[in-house]
Amino acid sequence: MMRIKGILFDKDGTLIDVDGTWVPTYRELLMHEFKIDLVAAENLMAQAGYDREVGRIVGGSTMAGGTTRQLVDIWFPLLSNSQRDAKAFELDMKGAGLSQKNLKPLMPLVPLLQHLKAAGFKLGIATNDSRPSTERHVEALGIATYLDCVITADDVDVAKPSGNMVRRFAEVTGLQPSEIAMVGDNSHDIDEAKNGGAGLGIAVLTGNANAAELSNHTEHVLASIADLMGLFKAQP
Repeated sequence: MMRIKGILFDKDGTLIDVDGTWVPTYRELLMHEFKIDLVAAENLMAQAGYDREVGRIVGGSTMAGGTTRQLVDIWFPLLSNSQRDAKAFELDMKGAGLSQKNLKPLMPLVPLLQHLKAAGFKLGIATNDSRPSTERHVEALGIATYLDCVITADDVDVAKPSGNMVRRFAEVTGLQPSEIAMVGDNSHDIDEAKNGGAGLGIAVLTGNANAAELSNHTEHVLASIADLMGLFKAQP
């Protein structure tokens, strides 16, 4: 493995609390969209991967790692393809403000990103979220200045785990894919690393997948991104 020079972060479940941010966002969005009550909204959420019994999004589900367009396919199956595209755009715009209101970072992010940047790493975000909400999140978190690249589902032909986001990050930063580590909380993040030729796929336990699930995809399973510096200290 080549020396890692760039770190590409998933967003939801890696940088921000996926349940704390998105469960109330989807509840409110669906209640308004369908003019339904909370129970009916959660029934729709369950179709996409929400576990009502524990109040969490299931790891590996469409809600955990899919795009808005994939959610629209589930919630609006009678629409035509063009109508679904339009509905996805509409939900992205409405959801951007709601998710910013509910935004919950997993930890103080600025000190960690400052430390990684000072250590010489190129940093980026690769998320299957839309650009409108991602831009609002990055602004609200105050981390834009530390990022060399932000890649969303709107920016590539096929979203994670196609490998396109790793390749895009490599192009923007001038790094080789093998010099990049992809960090995420779901198996599709590790698959993104593999499909993009990344040097390392790193899983964190701050999302909805457990250690047993993630260890089937990578030997590098960390409690959180706070442990990254310890991992990279061993580099030559």
